[in-house]
Amino acid sequence: MDQPAAERRRVLFVTGRLAEPALRHVLTDMQPEFACDVMVMGITVAALMTTEWIARTLTVAPGTDLVLLPGLCEGDTGPLAARIGAAVEKGPKDLHEIPAYFGRAAAARDYGDWDIEIIAEINNVPRLSPDAVRAAAEYFRASGADVIDIGCTPGVPFPALGATISDLVSAGMRVSVDSFDRDEIRTAVAAGAELVLSVNGANLDVARDLAGTSARVVAVPEPDGGLDTLDPIVERLETWGVAYLVDPILEPIGFGFTRSIERYAEARRRFPSVPMLMGIGNLTEMTAADSTGVNALLVAMCQELGIRTVLTTEVIPWARGAVREIDIARRLMHYAVTRHAIPKGVDDRLLTVKDPAVLTFTEEELRALQAQITDPNFRIFADRDGITVLNNERFIRWRDPSRLDELFAQLEVSEATHAFYLGRELARAGLAVALGKTYRQDSALSWGYLTPADETRHHRLTLTQPSTPRNPPR
Repeated sequence: MDQPAAERRRVLFVTGRLAEPALRHVLTDMQPEFACDVMVMGITVAALMTTEWIARTLTVAPGTDLVLLPGLCEGDTGPLAARIGAAVEKGPKDLHEIPAYFGRAAAARDYGDWDIEIIAEINNVPRLSPDAVRAAAEYFRASGADVIDIGCTPGVPFPALGATISDLVSAGMRVSVDSFDRDEIRTAVAAGAELVLSVNGANLDVARDLAGTSARVVAVPEPDGGLDTLDPIVERLETWGVAYLVDPILEPIGFGFTRSIERYAEARRRFPSVPMLMGIGNLTEMTAADSTGVNALLVAMCQELGIRTVLTTEVIPWARGAVREIDIARRLMHYAVTRHAIPKGVDDRLLTVKDPAVLTFTEEELRALQAQITDPNFRIFADRDGITVLNNERFIRWRDPSRLDELFAQLEVSEATHAFYLGRELARAGLAVALGKTYRQDSALSWGYLTPADETRHHRLTLTQPSTPRNPPR
């Protein structure tokens, strides 16, 4: 958004004839701080408009700061904005979300900063081909990782370690090595690795060889030891002039998870200015729960404790996408902590299974819409109360998504293509009701950051002969 919502003076909302009453009702209830104009175009369903078609007839009053088009409107807004001399944006897909659209735009004006770096580990690299390693590294980098960690396997020779790291470094990647083996550490650093995971009393002497290099090491407590075992390690590293981070080690649930969280807080008090790392993959990989919320909570802890490096991986199936989740979480938690704001209403991409809000439609509202419909095409709506299917003749309010076959039978559709289309849409609407998600006809359900692009329309939609309109029409 180029201009904060609070600074706007006049916004023009473009819509079609069917949605005009609902749009005016939403704007009245919203009571915005800016002036609102509504332009009703000469078309029944506004989702069928294109920006090129709008540009032919749209007139904008002087002083208009923004023209908001229906979210399902197709075409590039740039030429239209250039012609009318005002900002043009596509709003939400559903007009009931317009209040949240403006509120979120204002809140997120400066959103996106972060100060936590992500290390993404490729596990068991000695057993992978060079092509597989490169592909995994590219995937993690595209997902938001700042450093690619090469996970060595204890007891498995890795003669290609140096070449593997050199290849990634030459591709512009920052690389770390996960090994306690002295020879592997020396080889990795010589090849360009900038970080060593990890050192303790068992291999601390190798850190002295890194003095004078740009490599850093991660200092960890002795096995079954507390923070006190870190003190002599940190003292040696300081003496040798080796850069380091401290990792008190995150334990899995059932093996001291809460105690390990307390260790991180105590470590921050004990080492107030020392960089710290948390291996959050220790929890996501060991907990049979969707990783999205787990990552969000751990990143929030890191943000508050000043832990500026996290390590994760994506080995277990339920942790797939963890790097992308952490990339989103670090932005959301940076915003929340630095602004002392609750982390909601700014970025909903971590809400994958459940939607942030579920739209509801009263029967009165839907019957008013039906009264304006003159064609037999079915419109499908879904909310907490069930599924509603309507056209110019039928109005079915169905409350049991587990019996959609009975609903389908009442539609009396015999043409195969139309039957397939309605079956697909009803199945999606039923899933939305079961999960508590917002359903929009002809659009994919929202799965947060996992949401695919909207499905391609199965029928070519034109301005003169609409097929099945999207939901709700704007």
